[in-house]
Amino acid sequence: MVIAFWSLAALTLGSAAMIILVRNLLHAVLFLILSFVGIAGLYITLSADFVAVVQVLIYAGAVAVLMIFAVMLTPLSSRDNAEGLLQLPALLLSGLVAAAVTFVVLETDWREAGRESFDSTAAAIGEALLSPFVLPFEIASVLLVAAMIGAIVLVREE
Repeated sequence: MVIAFWSLAALTLGSAAMIILVRNLLHAVLFLILSFVGIAGLYITLSADFVAVVQVLIYAGAVAVLMIFAVMLTPLSSRDNAEGLLQLPALLLSGLVAAAVTFVVLETDWREAGRESFDSTAAAIGEALLSPFVLPFEIASVLLVAAMIGAIVLVREE
């Protein structure tokens, strides 16, 4: 289990680094999807199965597909990941955030964290989604698909 955790952590961090390093925006979105899937795998190794499923459904599924559609519908001239004016401040800010996260990781007593069970919470959320709120959930999905098709029709050149 420890080997799986560290392998998934390396995959997630490597794909996150590739998001920054690649120049093609479509490749950056694909690395973002890989990073989302790696995070879901980390949740599985931490015994948070429900959060892992939600991670895959919402982020790796919905958000990533939305970003791919947005990238595919933009003109080719604006797809490159060019140098920006805020690159150095963003690098400094991300270094500060990484230092803060490292400090929290090293100073937290992890033996006492996460002793509760998520089984009852996942069951309650599943019941709420599949019993009283199934109709609004399906209506929202149909509206989102209709909006996506409408956006594609509006952008077509023909």
